[in-house]
Amino acid sequence: METARVRDVMFAHGAVKLSGSLGVPGPERRTGAGIVLVGGSGPSDMDNGGYFPPLRQRLMAAGFAVLSYDKRGVGRSTGDWRAATMDDLAADAAAALDFLRAQPGIRPGAAGLFGHSEGGWLALRASTARDGLPWVVTNSCPGTSPAVQERYALANHLLELHGEGHPDIDSTLALYDRLTDAGRRDADFLTATQLVDAAGGPSGLAYYWSGVDEHLWSFLKRKQDHDPTADLVGLRCPHLAFFGGADRAVPVADSVHVFAAAACHPARSPRATLTVEVFPGADHRLQARDSTRLAPGYLERLACWLADHTGTAR
Repeated sequence: METARVRDVMFAHGAVKLSGSLGVPGPERRTGAGIVLVGGSGPSDMDNGGYFPPLRQRLMAAGFAVLSYDKRGVGRSTGDWRAATMDDLAADAAAALDFLRAQPGIRPGAAGLFGHSEGGWLALRASTARDGLPWVVTNSCPGTSPAVQERYALANHLLELHGEGHPDIDSTLALYDRLTDAGRRDADFLTATQLVDAAGGPSGLAYYWSGVDEHLWSFLKRKQDHDPTADLVGLRCPHLAFFGGADRAVPVADSVHVFAAAACHPARSPRATLTVEVFPGADHRLQARDSTRLAPGYLERLACWLADHTGTAR
């Protein structure tokens, strides 16, 4: 008897070739539904640093074909994500969805996108850009711009590093603000480096600045003021948004407010319902704090919501 299987795949978006992993349930579990998992920021691979395998396993058990892929320039994928725009990366996610929909047995109207963190922005943009998507799921996706989100994450990191009231917190955040302003002026990498050096290269800034080179600085400048609001208002399909209540990287309360305000916008399609699930005590990866275990009920809630929106049996 044929069983569930996961195989390596390759698909193209223009001149870029993307390597991926396609999981197909055994015939007794197949529903014709499918999902593309879109990874987070940085050089995310098809497993998103180990976060996607348990999602893949649970979704395949629920009858979904599951596709994830190496970001351009990662693994066997060609290109360079640092040279890309958010539109380029969203188009990669759309190409992944087209590839999945073209697989035998997949019902095109039952295949959608799941985006984690930065991947949520990409999934929203890809979903807004086309008709016919049955749903979109975002996971720890900020409702703010990257610049605001990164400042929030840096502030929490500095608080953990130094303790409340430490003078390095305010000075390091002020340096971050100067770097953000420099990015808006399209300052070159040398100028940005001089700002960091003039401030003495505070150790806490490494959370944001470590590994930044000329290529990454160019990407950060392009990305920093990305605003997901227009994509949220332009959605034409149901949206499930997951958050961890103890996420130190994303301003959850502010993000929920933005998502809800967009859902109430008069231009929003009546098909674009919003479901928000906040798991108290869970972190950015929906894991229990200081644990690698996913929050209780998270995978079950994801599978059940998808089943309800694809017409598949639970």
